[in-house]
Amino acid sequence: MPYLYRDSKPRPPALPGAAHDTHSSGKSYEELRQECLHRGVLFEDPDFPACNSSLFFSEKPPIPFIWKRPGFWQHNEWLDVVIDDQLPTFKGRLVFLHSAEHNEFWSALLEKAYAKLNGSYEALKGGSTIEAMEDFTGGVGELYEVKKAPDNFYEILEKALKRCSLVCCSINISSAAESEAKTPFGLIKGHAYSVTGIDEVSYRGRQVRLIRIRNPWGQVEWNGPWSDKSLEWRSVSPSEQRRLSQAALDDGEFWMKFEDFKVHFDKVEICNLTPDALEDSTAHKWEVTIHQGSWVRGSTAGGCRNFLETFWTNPQIKLHLTEKDDGQDDCTFIAALMQKDRRKLKKLGAEMLTIGYSIYESPARDGHLGKDFFRYHSSKARSKTYINLREVSNRFKLPPGDYILVPTTFEPHQEADFCLRIFSEKKAITDPQETEEEKQFRALFEQIAGKVSAKPLWVIAGCRKRGDNIKFKNLSLISCRNIISLMDTSGNGKLEFSEFKVFWEKMKKWINIFLQFDFDKSGSMSSYELRSALKAAGYQLNNYLLQLIVLRYSDEQFQIEFDDFLNCLIRLENASRVFQALSVKNKEFINLNIGEV
Repeated sequence: MPYLYRDSKPRPPALPGAAHDTHSSGKSYEELRQECLHRGVLFEDPDFPACNSSLFFSEKPPIPFIWKRPGFWQHNEWLDVVIDDQLPTFKGRLVFLHSAEHNEFWSALLEKAYAKLNGSYEALKGGSTIEAMEDFTGGVGELYEVKKAPDNFYEILEKALKRCSLVCCSINISSAAESEAKTPFGLIKGHAYSVTGIDEVSYRGRQVRLIRIRNPWGQVEWNGPWSDKSLEWRSVSPSEQRRLSQAALDDGEFWMKFEDFKVHFDKVEICNLTPDALEDSTAHKWEVTIHQGSWVRGSTAGGCRNFLETFWTNPQIKLHLTEKDDGQDDCTFIAALMQKDRRKLKKLGAEMLTIGYSIYESPARDGHLGKDFFRYHSSKARSKTYINLREVSNRFKLPPGDYILVPTTFEPHQEADFCLRIFSEKKAITDPQETEEEKQFRALFEQIAGKVSAKPLWVIAGCRKRGDNIKFKNLSLISCRNIISLMDTSGNGKLEFSEFKVFWEKMKKWINIFLQFDFDKSGSMSSYELRSALKAAGYQLNNYLLQLIVLRYSDEQFQIEFDDFLNCLIRLENASRVFQALSVKNKEFINLNIGEV
């Protein structure tokens, strides 16, 4: 490269705002960004292309590198999170995550993208290692207490590593003072170690099970049996040591006997990766099936088995286990139930709900199982506990067959969206269970819309069973738009079937209430009955609010048609959601009832 002459006289310090363009095209960052947006493509840098010459200049790569763009995963979706490079600082230093080098910012930028995904930096407070591993890989987590681990724990870890799962282990602390304290055996308490290998070695005529651990510090290692410089290695052949990549280096990585591992470590977290996160050459992969659902107050939020009267109303997912594990009589699978968006809703006062699930052997008949089934049948398996974590996951072994998995909150009437993921060694199939009415409704929905926007919704809402003697007019387009604004969780201006199904349960309840107070079956009710009708729907208003609503929705004859009654309820439903969020946030109860009877 030719020498470039630069004037040697003193210059003022360079400022970030005066940064010059370095791209060979001469275009600024903003120009390049707008060009990519216009063309609808991701930026690829011709000055530093994703090829071997950008990796090494003096040799060929020792392994075939694959260039990938990073993403963030959330609720079974990969998301591209776009951020700018402004980072929070205090006195010139980064406030949150930062590198030891003050001019290295990748970790802080990664944290900012994660904070944006969850709504704020504060929303990232608390949680667990496994939650972060899931979000950055799309995997499903398992947590084991080592002292209570199953008898086949060694085999579980062995299979996990063969599947390229991420495995961490740690030692519990009893107080903050113990954090990162060093034990006499060279282990650090409260420290996140990674498990990098598991194997058996021939030692004095017998097989010894070993596990390889890595300290991310890159130093400070286990000093007990099978440590780097222990006497045990002298009885192992050089070829075996090479096979195990054993070297006496102070690099933070060490072997230990598996029995010693179970004595000294307390917790193991496994993040099982989905097939899309693994290379095609990976020999062992999980089969993955997904189900998205919701618990909705008044229809599908039935609570746990303690609440038998409503438990059966929870979502029911049919699980088909068809193939046995290799060389086994049972089918191994992991069921992971995740409640969605609770961190994002923290700023509205939402907390993690207490969740869990039960698994029942399915009867021969199809359809949503009723109360009597659960009254007289016990579960075949269940989550270990109901707990207020983002995700509850457990590993099971059951004979091939059909099962019903019931995901629930502990208490009834608690609302949330959830994602249920099944990781199985062999193919498994999940189906949401539907009543005959739901099947007919789905067929009608798919016939008319696929995805419902206001006009098709108008048509569906007008489709009623014959013999109802209902004399409503068709819903107005305004009502349909209000319905969509109430139920559209994705913000795309349309309702998916799952969203409309939830609303339809509310709609049926509201229709029945309206008919109850439409005494002459004329399709309208007296405004004087509105207080009682709204109370039946769960809203108790004071006189002032009731007067405003009557003025807004009744006609000159003080009659209220169903379309107006529906709009009134939709607005009250929206208002109640806001008040509920505020009441949780402020730790006090807020109601639409302001003290009058």
